Amino acid sequence: MPATVVLGAQWGDEGKGKAIDQLAPRFGWTVRFQGGNNAGHTIVIGDTTLKLHQIPSGLPTPHCNLVLGDGMVIDPWVLEKELDSWRELTGERPEESRLFISERASVILPFHRMYDSTDKVVGTTGRGIGPAYRDRIERVGIRFADIEGILGNPGAMLEISKRMTSQLLSVGMREEITVANLEGDLRWILDRFSKSIAPTGPMLDIALRNGENVLLEGAQGAMLDIDQGTYPFVTSSVTSRANASHGAGIHPGHIDACLGVTKAYTTRVGNGPFPTEIPSSDPSGSHMATIGHEFGTTTGRPRRTGWLDIPALMEAQRVNGFTGLVLTKLDVLAGLEEIKICIGYEMDGRPMTMLPARAEDVARCMPVYETHEGFKSISEEEWLDMAQKSNDEKKWIDSLPATAASFVKRIEELSGIPVECIGIGADRRATLSRPGGIFDLEFEMANF
Repeated sequence: MPATVVLGAQWGDEGKGKAIDQLAPRFGWTVRFQGGNNAGHTIVIGDTTLKLHQIPSGLPTPHCNLVLGDGMVIDPWVLEKELDSWRELTGERPEESRLFISERASVILPFHRMYDSTDKVVGTTGRGIGPAYRDRIERVGIRFADIEGILGNPGAMLEISKRMTSQLLSVGMREEITVANLEGDLRWILDRFSKSIAPTGPMLDIALRNGENVLLEGAQGAMLDIDQGTYPFVTSSVTSRANASHGAGIHPGHIDACLGVTKAYTTRVGNGPFPTEIPSSDPSGSHMATIGHEFGTTTGRPRRTGWLDIPALMEAQRVNGFTGLVLTKLDVLAGLEEIKICIGYEMDGRPMTMLPARAEDVARCMPVYETHEGFKSISEEEWLDMAQKSNDEKKWIDSLPATAASFVKRIEELSGIPVECIGIGADRRATLSRPGGIFDLEFEMANF
């Protein structure tokens, strides 16, 4: 049975959590394959809002196994907070039954968070993600599989603590990582999560060969990929389809579908070029930020807003080969008199159809827009009724206001990628699903 990948097709914050939550009932496994607690996946179930940073978004589906994969860097303290919040809500302890931490995943320690806090250029989340990946590349990082051996090696403990202290000093921090500090942290991790640490790659391979369905969940987005994004204003991992199998510990032949999640507009958090950004003084940008509640799930920082960027979307398509799109937050555009789509750029008077490699050149790209008629604002209840009727009667986009339906069709025409699902509200029910498509299934309001 093949695996399916869900990826962000923009600069992150596209609504991947909701899409994965909707798909999870079809799958026996949901897997995070890269990143760390810099992800922020929000799931709304009725009156309950879940904000997940490390745990896969299949958490609300009881039969779904949850994997923190080989390619992740994991903060155990943040993980414990997420698990405690879930236990308070449902009474379940997934770490004792269906949550598995890859033995090959790297550990984020307090040292990594301290080091990351000194960043003043990229605008990272400050969660220690980049320093943990740096340690991995330099082959000095600590994986979950390594903890017990390090604890039994006093020489290694001393060497690691000295290295960490020296690195903090190099960035102006006079904090000492003592052997006692390090030992206490590592023993706590082992005591807390030893039952969950497992060879997850072989487990997933066996599951797939036995015919089970696996959903691979990306964090961040295509434009934040360390190799293919707007470098250096990117995350510290490979966010693409190519890394989905590698970061999960399975071969790429298992994957046959890849869904790209994109907003009906564009947002970005942190620094870096953003060609279609709308000035904060512009009413359209203010509308998107306010109606769309555009604040980072992980950081709380206001997101920069802009019009949908087709050239950036096609860059994401080039790298990932999306078999379908999930279009989110279409409802946020309601109430605008006109809606724009960026169909190309101009740089120094020359037409451009793709993003340049250098961030400074991307910043010089001037968007070329086509303008579409907007559609009227309607209430949350009306959007929910529209979604219910569309899915019951299999009407698909014909249920939308005519101008909104035309906008969706234009996105399909420009991208060449079929839209499989349309989000028209935060609630999991506020979704239009293509009849017969992967999202065409009944929603259960409460699994726990």
